[in-house]
Amino acid sequence: MLSWENYWPDLLRERIKEAGAGGRNIHVYEGMADSIYHAVGLTAARWPGKTAVVDDKGQALTYGRLLDMTDRMAASLKKKTGIQKGERIGILLYNGPEFCVSYLAANKIGGVAVPLPGKFQRPEILSLLEKADVTTIICEEKFEPWFENLEHVTVIVSKSGPDFGLDWILRDMEDNEITDGVGTWDDSAILMFTSGTTSRSKGVAMKNYQVMNSVEAYAATLRLTQLDSSVIATPMYHVTGMICILSVMLAVGGTVYLMKKVDADRILTCFLENNITFYHASPTVFTILLEKRSSYPLIPSVKSFACGSGNMAPENIRKLKEWMPQAEFHTVYGMTETSGAGTIFPGGAADSPWIGASGIPMPDLRIKIADDDGTELMENQIGEICLKGSFVVEEYYKQKVDSITEDGWLRTGDLGYYNQAGYLYIVDRKKDMINRGGEKVCSFDIENTIHTLPGVVEAVVVGVPDSKYMEVPAAVIKLEKGTNVRAEDIKEMLKTRVARFKIPEYIVFVEDIPKTHNGKIDKRMIKEWMRNIMEGSPEISGVK
Repeated sequence: MLSWENYWPDLLRERIKEAGAGGRNIHVYEGMADSIYHAVGLTAARWPGKTAVVDDKGQALTYGRLLDMTDRMAASLKKKTGIQKGERIGILLYNGPEFCVSYLAANKIGGVAVPLPGKFQRPEILSLLEKADVTTIICEEKFEPWFENLEHVTVIVSKSGPDFGLDWILRDMEDNEITDGVGTWDDSAILMFTSGTTSRSKGVAMKNYQVMNSVEAYAATLRLTQLDSSVIATPMYHVTGMICILSVMLAVGGTVYLMKKVDADRILTCFLENNITFYHASPTVFTILLEKRSSYPLIPSVKSFACGSGNMAPENIRKLKEWMPQAEFHTVYGMTETSGAGTIFPGGAADSPWIGASGIPMPDLRIKIADDDGTELMENQIGEICLKGSFVVEEYYKQKVDSITEDGWLRTGDLGYYNQAGYLYIVDRKKDMINRGGEKVCSFDIENTIHTLPGVVEAVVVGVPDSKYMEVPAAVIKLEKGTNVRAEDIKEMLKTRVARFKIPEYIVFVEDIPKTHNGKIDKRMIKEWMRNIMEGSPEISGVK
């Protein structure tokens, strides 16, 4: 077992203490705020005139103004909807100050924020509203018609235009209508749905102490302070945007630049113009940025990167280091159920002998590797990764599943192992491990090897059915523009790098790798692609 005390002794002695919440013993950081609203209140008291958020149009809110708008929004929610503590408030808003204010206001009054994917269609959103028992929804004006005939749901619309979209709801609030926040550590804070189809998506119930432990751990391990700034271009309705960047930066007093979509030129220009110091994104986004490195050769302000949501090829980590040598690259591993990261690479991964690992346990987290029967395995033995700690959630909303055990262990569904130095390696999703006639093939290993080949931008390996071996590897590859490489060339180059049974039987070149709504590689769609190609279906869009 990997236990956090062995890696963070200074934090153990100085800052992390035992406390009680809801009749349970938990760990908290000394002086930890009761909630994210409380944390922002403390920040605003220290630096009321400091810039908190800057929107897509360049309009800025100071911490004093952000807190005032949050207080008025919270009072208005109580007045107009009569919402009670514990009720769920849907937030269907793009990245912007409206999202920030709605999230903080819900938190202040003890409501549960339910962030909803702006990329979803109406039936998908309605399904999530029903699953979450949402009683109030705050949405963009374009989505208002979706909710016209809903009973028992109050709809609050963020108006389109140059001004703050919720100004209309704040204007009527008097100062004497503003009350204190009601959140405690044990109160529910966020109900966030896992990625996947709406029928299979689970509502992850996060409490204030879990969110705040995650916030404190991120700030401590990455050494983030009020002097730091960041960009959020990926959707804020996911754990990375909402907790690991927005909540962390607001709690430490940093500045966040909000963008409504990923645009490499705009992100890199923002780095340069605003001296961005910290950036957190998925491997997909880093791949997009790397394609632009010749246009932005010098970006001196960035001091640290964090990368989660998938496997980042070591080759790309090295390329990023060559581009911005002053920046440390921190691989992180976590999921919605861990309220953020469960592990972090403590120093720069690019120069480490353990490059490719996902790091060590975050403060107050334990990791064990278990076999199918739940028996704990030792170092260098591959099994299911299980996590336990004060920011691992206790339950799913209205769903009883066996992935969270009675004694608090989260069974992640990911396969991995740890080495003699205590670094965790992710081998594959349990369901994505390829079984070629009894030989196990790790898709991540083959993907990382393909990434080292000339002209390769992105690569994904999946298993496809085979009459002889039951299953064989297949690769989907995106090439640099102007690269002339054939499938036979890829196979030939792999012959000296991996065992023959690991070489993909099928290789398809595409213009873009399919992604889910949260930017992760969509392996389910890729498998379907490959099946259609093998069955001789008509040409599929994007496939060369």
